[in-house]
Amino acid sequence: MSIRYLAPFVFAAALGAAASKPDMLASSEWLAAHLNDPNVVILHVATNRNAYDAGHIPGARFVPQSELVVARDGVPNELPAVENLKRVLEAAGVSDDSRVILYSDTSVLPATRAYFTLDYLGHGDRTELLDGGLARWSREGRALTKDATPASPGHFTPHPRPELVVQMDAVKQLPKAEVLLDVRQAGDFKGEKGSHIPGALNLFWMEDQVSREDQSLKSEPELRKLYESLGVTPDRKVVTYCNSGMQASQSYFTLKYLGYDVRLYDGSMSEWTLKGAPVEK
Repeated sequence: MSIRYLAPFVFAAALGAAASKPDMLASSEWLAAHLNDPNVVILHVATNRNAYDAGHIPGARFVPQSELVVARDGVPNELPAVENLKRVLEAAGVSDDSRVILYSDTSVLPATRAYFTLDYLGHGDRTELLDGGLARWSREGRALTKDATPASPGHFTPHPRPELVVQMDAVKQLPKAEVLLDVRQAGDFKGEKGSHIPGALNLFWMEDQVSREDQSLKSEPELRKLYESLGVTPDRKVVTYCNSGMQASQSYFTLKYLGYDVRLYDGSMSEWTLKGAPVEK
């Protein structure tokens, strides 16, 4: 472990808390200094190319969100087959030794979903989220380009981790000691027309960010207080879910960043309600 990451680890260990993983976040300062590193692969992940074509981080390759998700049995935003993900990543220049930096534009969700995907493929320890995304990069007056950077095909070896993807039957049998976390906004969870999986707790994923406009993560102490006040403590395993696995990926990222043992119910409410499972109002 490098000295850069030693202090948070010692602090967390002294308190008996989970050790945070600050190396999951890349600062704009760090990225600006490493734009030309041969092993750094920057991916701009979004639903469309509009922001990318208007001006993106130099060297970034565009990956459409649609290539990282599929609809399966009527459930949207499921993980595609491993061989398809391998093809998409290699086309973007990702190799086994690549340090992948992810960002998006109007919402952080495409980038956090891409992180979850790479974590599932066994590359999470070499993948980082650009803190604040394109908005922060632009706010700081850093360089942008409209030139699309051609990628030399990579050589990527997936090492799938199916244990990170929780299936519906496992959610139904989740031990009481574990936390089922609904990360949708409160109105979807318990509003007039809202409903949720029985036993779930609720914390809107956007509470992890500084603001709706500023997609930077809140400080580690703020995030720990936020989750622990809800009863989501580091000694409890957590399963995140939302409507279709997109919002849940942001909370998955945040909790892993804090050192929690976290997984994701990818089918989420889309599958749960489609198959007629019971809900709480």
